[in-house]
Amino acid sequence: MPIHLAYPLPHVALITIDNPPKRNAMSRAMLTELAGLWDSLETSSTRCIVVTGAGDKAFNAGADISGDLSASEDTARVINRALLKTSAYSKPIVAAVNGVCAGGGVELLLATDIRLAAPHARFGLPEVKWGIYPFGGATAKLVQQIGYVHAMQLLLGAEMIDAEEARRIDLINRIVPADQLLDAALAVAAGIAANSPIAVQAVKAHISEGFALATLAREAAEQLQGDRVRESADFAEGVSAFRAKRAPRYE
Repeated sequence: MPIHLAYPLPHVALITIDNPPKRNAMSRAMLTELAGLWDSLETSSTRCIVVTGAGDKAFNAGADISGDLSASEDTARVINRALLKTSAYSKPIVAAVNGVCAGGGVELLLATDIRLAAPHARFGLPEVKWGIYPFGGATAKLVQQIGYVHAMQLLLGAEMIDAEEARRIDLINRIVPADQLLDAALAVAAGIAANSPIAVQAVKAHISEGFALATLAREAAEQLQGDRVRESADFAEGVSAFRAKRAPRYE
């Protein structure tokens, strides 16, 4: 399966997004699978979750836009759950960012609590470059988590930043040598799992609920903006340019 679940330590789950040929970008089927994993882990005895990407090139490059790009209400519901966009979640999540983290990958990152990255990791939200609206939660969560000016630079500039800059603006906690990254993330998870699960999960649920409510309050307006972009000529041109690996030409 493109998303793997393992239990490398007691009470610690490891989710690995596995699609290296596409920099671990997620198809609709993978997003559905990830949404289901969050559901099953939330009611399990797991006390902490680590999420990473397969290989050493990418954490997650977002959605696989070579596939279906429709956005029905059911599809939006699945994507929202996969990225924990509007969901309060009680289990702590540690990210081991082992390479490129872009688009929906950043939006998945925003649902995690503690973030470690390899030195070669790069981060960005390139959606507007390709005529796409970033509707996975970044327009609400990014401002809350790293502040207005840093968020707007990433959202409007569509530029990639390196791990040092990501740490400077508090998008990640720390940088770890690539060959030690997963072990370091698992060690963080093990430390969390050793604490009182009821206390840890109460803290996480309360803070997570605040983010979820703030994002949910903007969901209807965001859907309208996303639909407006999706129906535009810019969307068609941007997606066509991305697939053709050329610069977009906007009129």
